[in-house]
Amino acid sequence: MDLIISNADGRPIYEQIATQVKGLILTGGLRPGDALPSMRTLAKDLRISVITTKRAYEELENDGYIYSQTGRGSFVAERNPELLREEQLRIIETHLQKAVDAARLGQLTLSEFLDIATTLFQEES
Repeated sequence: MDLIISNADGRPIYEQIATQVKGLILTGGLRPGDALPSMRTLAKDLRISVITTKRAYEELENDGYIYSQTGRGSFVAERNPELLREEQLRIIETHLQKAVDAARLGQLTLSEFLDIATTLFQEES
């Protein structure tokens, strides 16, 4: 599992880890039942505190992305695709609302806003 931690990112490290693991799960990079590295192994690989990886795993477990079994480790949880889609739609709506607020503040027309959104959506990642 390749995770990248950035000191330039304003988010806490545990949040960066959780976000990247969620992304891997949502895109199929991690599938239900896949084992995650132990907290100690991940901490060692990323050169961070075990407490930080523990917090990331707890967040992932609380959000239903993973489950832990004592003595066995942590695994990707089975997720309902409809619930995953709903969660992504909620995240998109939140970001779009911020973009709409910024567009209104900048006095963009709907057409200008949609042109920007269309260009960004069609860009290759």
